[in-house]
Amino acid sequence: MLDTVEVTVLATAGFLAGAVNGVAGGGSLISFPALLAMGYSPVAANVTSALAALPGYLGGLAGYRDELAVVGPKAHRLAPVSVAGAACGSVILLSAPAEQFASVVPFLVLASVIALATQGTMARRLDQSNTTAGGRGLLAGQFVVSLYGGYFAAGLGVMMLAVLGTFLSEDLHRLNALKSALSLVVGLVSALCFTAFGPVEWVPVAVMSLAGLAGGRSGVVLARRVPSHHLRRFIVGFGLVLSIALFLR
Repeated sequence: MLDTVEVTVLATAGFLAGAVNGVAGGGSLISFPALLAMGYSPVAANVTSALAALPGYLGGLAGYRDELAVVGPKAHRLAPVSVAGAACGSVILLSAPAEQFASVVPFLVLASVIALATQGTMARRLDQSNTTAGGRGLLAGQFVVSLYGGYFAAGLGVMMLAVLGTFLSEDLHRLNALKSALSLVVGLVSALCFTAFGPVEWVPVAVMSLAGLAGGRSGVVLARRVPSHHLRRFIVGFGLVLSIALFLR
């Protein structure tokens, strides 16, 4: 059982994670280190954070109903590769040694931050017909990022937003709606695998899930009032600080 302080820490982390996911993705970059700080192993913190993020994605989707209606066809097209990628990533996580996962965590966080920071440059270098049509490059990129999400929950939203923004000519709010829908798909697939075979800590999942649901809706409200470039700078800055802390740890 958790004491009052631990419940407060988890609820706060869950709310902030849901809010950040609603803004631009990367909420698990808050919940994952919070679980690490409370003494959970890296793998347990990862799978617990992944399950706790699901209600936050639902809260974000509720706030993006109008945008989701526009990008819905893209979500249906990308869902199958998201399922396949998430299943592969989850299997790799659960079958590989726990020490191996712990050693690559800082690199994975840093990779997600770099991807978001360089999103605009990458998009400009791609052929315009490919970026607007979202061809095989988009499908391949979504499979890879879904595999990443199945393996490492923290940073999924940031990485997925970077990939979608590279290949699709949509504004940030529509990209966020698409990202939230596909992140939910990845999260559901991972949750099935982790529930059956992973070291899930269910009490933290319950606390963070309820707080994350409220945070996700609040994040969407904030996202509509803040310019897109400010959102990206915030997530990039936070991710850099976290990656440095994980390397030092």
